[in-house]
Amino acid sequence: MANAVSDPRRPEKVQRYKASIGGSIGEDPTPDYMNVLSMVFSMCGLMMKLKWCSWIALFCSSISFANSRVNDDTKQILSSFMLSISAVVMSYLQNPQPMTLPWFY
Repeated sequence: MANAVSDPRRPEKVQRYKASIGGSIGEDPTPDYMNVLSMVFSMCGLMMKLKWCSWIALFCSSISFANSRVNDDTKQILSSFMLSISAVVMSYLQNPQPMTLPWFY
């Protein structure tokens, strides 16, 4: 009987968990931003033949792929990843010299 008196639980304070049906309020926009940055840097690397843009695109697309959720559009993420890989490959096929950064001379 002494155990019932010292019980710290309060059944009137218990609230049942309700899953949110709509969009999550605390959704992380990082994969979406990195996906857009990857597309932009890939295009800059392909069009302007800048190797550092291609490498940044590959870095951004890998961050986007790593931070993606299960229910994200995998086709868009993989196409961004493949575009950044092709930007790196094409920039080195056009000019096989080692990369020199414009701000380090």
